[in-house]
Amino acid sequence: MSRARLNIFIEPDHARRLDELATMKGLSKSSIIAAALASFLSPDAADRRDAAFAKRLDRLSNQFDKLERDQTILIETLALYVRYFLTVSAPVPEAQQEAARAQGRLRFQQFIEQLGRNLMRGRSLVKEVHEEVFPDAGQFFAMDDPAAPGAGAPDEERLA
Repeated sequence: MSRARLNIFIEPDHARRLDELATMKGLSKSSIIAAALASFLSPDAADRRDAAFAKRLDRLSNQFDKLERDQTILIETLALYVRYFLTVSAPVPEAQQEAARAQGRLRFQQFIEQLGRNLMRGRSLVKEVHEEVFPDAGQFFAMDDPAAPGAGAPDEERLA
């Protein structure tokens, strides 16, 4: 098979990367360029690019869905805590308010320190609780499916 000789000009960065790839793969630069050109000119190249984009979009969609799920859990957790706190908190008499504020500042400082330690260690209480409550991830996602056995809305009395 005869080949046509071409003299081409490419960016210095592309030339460097081509040299590195040829050395790493043990191939000639011509064979790498020929394969890239064949791929680019192939009628199904667009389909492969579309498939790659679709795969990336699917991965991003899955990540977004997980973020949305986590945000929903966070919002519900906060709402339940606020409702519980407002239900059980007794008013503080005027004479004890300064002591209560001081105690609140101390507790908040302890909370911030614990939060900082967890974040620095990469630990997540929410993840630990989630894994404890739903050791099998399939159980968690089955809650959203009304057709799944045992699925349904959580019992509010149990959570309150």
